[in-house]
Amino acid sequence: MSIDVGSIVEGKVTGITSFGAFVELSNGQTGLVHISEVADAYVKDIKDYLNENDIVKVKVINVSEGKIGLSIKQANPQYSSRDRDRRSTRRRANSPDFEERLMRFLRDSDERLSALRKSQDSKRGGRGAR
Repeated sequence: MSIDVGSIVEGKVTGITSFGAFVELSNGQTGLVHISEVADAYVKDIKDYLNENDIVKVKVINVSEGKIGLSIKQANPQYSSRDRDRRSTRRRANSPDFEERLMRFLRDSDERLSALRKSQDSKRGGRGAR
């Protein structure tokens, strides 16, 4: 079976990396779904969307030098919107609100700045010394 650009096929996720997922197609060839082609939303961690041994529908978006580029979001737009809604609801429930995150950032920033100043002062022999 030949893999043609634009065709939609099923495959099994055989490996997950930080930049994408490897999918073994029905003919035994393996292609890569880049992390940007997993869902319509921003994907920080691909493991939120895919697991090894998942069966997924993918669209072949390019074939060059024996490498096959695949896309899940182009194969089935309903998949990405349905999962995005479900996952974004879960993330909102688990993530702190904006004010809390801002206060944590400011506190951490102040701590780092004071540690940096102490470090620089000790190298100069104290405040004002040159």
